[in-house]
Amino acid sequence: MSKINKIRNILEFFLFIAVVLSVFPDVSASEVEQTGRGKEALLDIYNRNTAQLEENSIGFPLVMESYEQGSRVHVDVYGIFNYPADGIIDVLRVPANWCDIASLHTNVKACTYKELSGTWLMTFYIGGEGYQPLEDTRPVIYNYRNADEQQGYLDITFSADAGPFGTKDHKMRFEAVQLDEGRTFVHVSYEYSDSVLVRFAGNLYFLTLGRSKVGFTVTGTDKHGKPIYIGGARGSIERNAVRYYFAIQSFMNTLSYPEESRLNMRLSEWYDITSRYRKQFYELDKLEKKDYLAFKTKEHMNQITLQMFISTGHQ
Repeated sequence: MSKINKIRNILEFFLFIAVVLSVFPDVSASEVEQTGRGKEALLDIYNRNTAQLEENSIGFPLVMESYEQGSRVHVDVYGIFNYPADGIIDVLRVPANWCDIASLHTNVKACTYKELSGTWLMTFYIGGEGYQPLEDTRPVIYNYRNADEQQGYLDITFSADAGPFGTKDHKMRFEAVQLDEGRTFVHVSYEYSDSVLVRFAGNLYFLTLGRSKVGFTVTGTDKHGKPIYIGGARGSIERNAVRYYFAIQSFMNTLSYPEESRLNMRLSEWYDITSRYRKQFYELDKLEKKDYLAFKTKEHMNQITLQMFISTGHQ
């Protein structure tokens, strides 16, 4: 193997690790069961964080908690949507809607769903930053479960036993609880278990190609008084959590418009909201809005075609 090919392979591996860390934050599956404790617990978290929700460095009514413990990293994101809880619950309880939400993410190239023996299976097709045909992506199959639903409250989970390159126990949890007639408190958490290879490569990546990637937690100030943000795995998981939070918000914000206009509107809104945070999402500097809209529209058509294929029993 030539020296150039060796360098190319190393760079390709690093780029894959970047994708894994941006779509599947590096955390353990056991912690998520502890964070989702029901309606009253979620309301208690809201009551303890009202001041921080009203005033924070993000500019949205958003509270974020992340930590790193041994080989695990965990994040919880809490925020307020100015929509009635019933409307948000009606959206989040439908697997098809999650496909349209998740695919706003630059690395989710398509999402499909099907019911098998009473269980909803959802497949995320993971790729790079630009357009990719589905045959060049890596599928990850999730079990979608409505863990708890009651008046003014919803708790759902996505779980996958295996992910790419030795990762396992992928889990995401989404909760929503009614605050009043026009506001809903939303909770998003992430976690998975990684392999020794991914842990080593991730640490190496953040020391080299990914050293400028940061999250939202402020760890101090520099000599000019500007905030210093958390980096490494915690920074990665925080960025990813916010991407999905903005995706839910963009989806909700377009529901009142004609269906034929919604795709372009939610893509445009997601890009605009995310682009406000150039320190965290600096890769958008290299991805112009028109290019994002173009390749995401093409990927959405791929998603529709594949979903039709599945729905007719061919897969």
